[in-house]
Amino acid sequence: MHWLRMLGAEVHGLALAPETEHNLAELTGLTDPSASTIADIRDGAAIERVFAQWKPEIVLHLAAQALVRRSYRDPIDSFATNVIGTLKVLRAASLCAETRAALVVTTDKCYENREWLWPYREDEPLGGHDPYSASKACTEIATAAWRASLPDMPEMRAGGATLAIATARAGNVFGGGDWAEDRLVPDVFRARARSEVLTIRNPAARRPWQHVLEPLCGYLLLAEHLWRGEADEAWNFGPGPDDVQPVSVILEALVGVGGWRLVEGHQPHEAGLLALDASKARARLGWRPRLPLARALDWTSDWYTRQASGEDATRLTVDQIARYVALTGEVAA
Repeated sequence: MHWLRMLGAEVHGLALAPETEHNLAELTGLTDPSASTIADIRDGAAIERVFAQWKPEIVLHLAAQALVRRSYRDPIDSFATNVIGTLKVLRAASLCAETRAALVVTTDKCYENREWLWPYREDEPLGGHDPYSASKACTEIATAAWRASLPDMPEMRAGGATLAIATARAGNVFGGGDWAEDRLVPDVFRARARSEVLTIRNPAARRPWQHVLEPLCGYLLLAEHLWRGEADEAWNFGPGPDDVQPVSVILEALVGVGGWRLVEGHQPHEAGLLALDASKARARLGWRPRLPLARALDWTSDWYTRQASGEDATRLTVDQIARYVALTGEVAA
């Protein structure tokens, strides 16, 4: 929302109330009723009321049950939120004559992961071993079906305007201001704040790591194309091959040798290797990653360290966005 405001957009958010004691939304004023509505995306009537009031031209749908291990604890909720919730957002967007573009953000884990060395392209088969991944694959299929069926649902576009719909699949995203449960980088800084030893499940797992501003830049570029009635399809936003690294590399950069230990006992299945091919976004949107992994980790550590010392979270966030825009020349204010 901060980046959109810097671009001069009128923005309103819709989300559940923040779960964690520390959260970026409250620290930066995004839970103010003038900025956002607290609602569940499974509540179709509530979503449609927000659309009727705000009449958005562009919808960026990032709401989800986004945690793999939580999906093992409550798989039904994961499918209901990610699949049915998305369809209710798309219904509200389709009923709103002013809405011209809707971007549904899913995950790199939506692919049928064969644990091979090659990065996945947008036309690879979808799938998922765990409920989270499978729910996101289902979300991709449901979104594609909604997009294809929309011309045959005239009651959804009573105003006659077209609606462009796309999906975006990003890599393992990290950055300052994330305090979600059971995520590697937030866990590192929580353990540091408590002077605890970090516990790790699988230090050898390889992931496509990227700073949060990288895919956000891609989403904004894609939303602009959608608003013009273009690019209504699936898109990958992932780092280059040098930044597909094992968890241990992140630990060495943020914790150092000996600052963590392996968790004991049985752990649910998680993919050992995953990478994305983002060549389509590079060729057709002009997007490419600009923050190498080491620099992205430096930016992240700097954000958490300075916020913990008392610096204002809004200023830290806006400053990093401005630095990124100056670095890339992309999506400039």
